[in-house]
Amino acid sequence: MTAPENSLCETCRLLRNLVKIPSLSGDEGARAAYLFGYLTERGTVADFIGKNIIARQLHHDSSKLTLMLNSHIDTVKPASSYTFDPYFPLISDSHIYGLGSNDAGASVACLIQTFLHFYEQQLPFNLMLVLSCEEENSGPNGMRKVWAEISDSVDFAIIGEPTGMKAAIAERGLLVIDGEARGISGHAAREEGINAIYIALDDIATLRNVDFDKISPTMGKVKLSVTQINAGTQHNVIPDTCTFVVDIRPTEMYSNPEIMNILQPKVKSELKARSLTNKSSATPSDHLLMKCIRKLGIETYTSPTTSDWMRISCPAIKMGPGQSSRSHQADEFVLVEELEEGLNGYFAFIEELSKCAMGDFANSEK
Repeated sequence: MTAPENSLCETCRLLRNLVKIPSLSGDEGARAAYLFGYLTERGTVADFIGKNIIARQLHHDSSKLTLMLNSHIDTVKPASSYTFDPYFPLISDSHIYGLGSNDAGASVACLIQTFLHFYEQQLPFNLMLVLSCEEENSGPNGMRKVWAEISDSVDFAIIGEPTGMKAAIAERGLLVIDGEARGISGHAAREEGINAIYIALDDIATLRNVDFDKISPTMGKVKLSVTQINAGTQHNVIPDTCTFVVDIRPTEMYSNPEIMNILQPKVKSELKARSLTNKSSATPSDHLLMKCIRKLGIETYTSPTTSDWMRISCPAIKMGPGQSSRSHQADEFVLVEELEEGLNGYFAFIEELSKCAMGDFANSEK
């Protein structure tokens, strides 16, 4: 399905306006107010959950399944190497420049136009638009806050992030662990003390050799890397502490608490997780979303980066216009042709998903 030409023009206009409104993670109030006004001016009924925006279709029917269309309205801080004002960028017919244009303003603008296009249509499922905050800083007032209120009324989701309109059908989680080995200080010239570095090195070797034997069909094995180590105050003092950081990319085969319970008994160092909530996600191959992907021939992959998908508990895919490689880079941009691809892709996906859903419902009644 091809989106109407006026939808592309409006998407470009909306995104250019969004870029002009600073929306650093945790400080999204001005952009949220603008988007709330934008939606209500076009006849939708929208609500706030904190600074997050939620809107439902006109004919919302609680007896139907609900598809959530989600993207985040916050940005990271602009890189110092920008060659133009990130909030008042260059004007171009082929590019839209500016902070957050690619990540994830393009998805926000395209999903809004998609929601408005289908707003009054009777579909075999409901559409719910959720524009969330604090995705970039993993804050408590973004999707975590929203999901606590809407989780019972959402059945599946599209998470808008720059994927080149490929569909991420799985997403590795993130578990960051701070390790601390404790020894006893002493003078390096005498055989005194217990060297915390040696304890840490033994533990690091142990962690490197841990075998997570449950293998994900989509993501493979859990990945573990030690990425930082720090100890010592001066050359002649045996260090009594040594700290290190472990970066783990879980799969859906292990929860973060499970991984902690596997690792801690194997080492002498104390291990503390910075967060246990950044879980991995994977959508079952027989789910309605996957059937639609196969019907449309959309390329799929496993995402190495995290998103608000890790904060929800329903089947989902991650898909949106733009390129992940541009995220958080100076002189950020998205191409107008990528916005067109995003609109066409989202419109076609909703149309095909409706057909797949009708087929599933018909088969279930036989």
